[in-house]
Amino acid sequence: MVDKHFTINLNEPLVFQVGHLGEDYNEWVHQPIISKEGPRLFTNDFCEFFTRTVWWVIPLIWLPVIGWLVSISARRGLTSHQVTYALLGGVFVWTLLEYSLHRFLFHIKTKSYWANTLHYLLHGCHHKHPMDGLRLVFPPAAAAILCVPVWASFRLLSSPSTAPALFGGCLLGYVIYDVTHYYLHHGKPSKGFAQNLKKYHLNHHFRVQSLGFGITSPIWDRVFGTLPSTKAA
Repeated sequence: MVDKHFTINLNEPLVFQVGHLGEDYNEWVHQPIISKEGPRLFTNDFCEFFTRTVWWVIPLIWLPVIGWLVSISARRGLTSHQVTYALLGGVFVWTLLEYSLHRFLFHIKTKSYWANTLHYLLHGCHHKHPMDGLRLVFPPAAAAILCVPVWASFRLLSSPSTAPALFGGCLLGYVIYDVTHYYLHHGKPSKGFAQNLKKYHLNHHFRVQSLGFGITSPIWDRVFGTLPSTKAA
């Protein structure tokens, strides 16, 4: 199938096609295709393998890392209460990081070949194919790369005993975010907070992509004025 208006062949690997869209890329990527079958991104099987991640891999990999980080802070002298506060502080930091990354990086407007290509890999493929269940959580290898500057910041801004637990809390926030994100797309909450959050997030995908950047909570959208109106929700 060829999208004639945008000269994209949807039956061929997409990554190295989208860059040619130029200024039309932002319009194309926000016209979602509703299908649980995701597209092929790369011709190379090795590269393609690393674009697909089942949701349960995220807690499987990162929860032991969080436990290890907490144990480091405990061995360095933090009490159980201090570890708890550091973990909660890290989760709080993550909520702001989640919002900021989604708003300012994942939704940056691009038009050059390589900027379009990188954006599509980072977040554009999710908006184009929002129900692709294997591209809803962040691949661990890519997450590990993003962890480097975050860990460096915690080391710089906090004590050697506090930094591991703070970073562990930030990772815990990330795990909650990723599994929540998967649930909002494929879960079927019938009432309450989860149902409202699902409506809120799907509104971002299908109606107002320029608002509603919170995933686990709309709190920072309220603070920074990016909360969609109730009429659009």
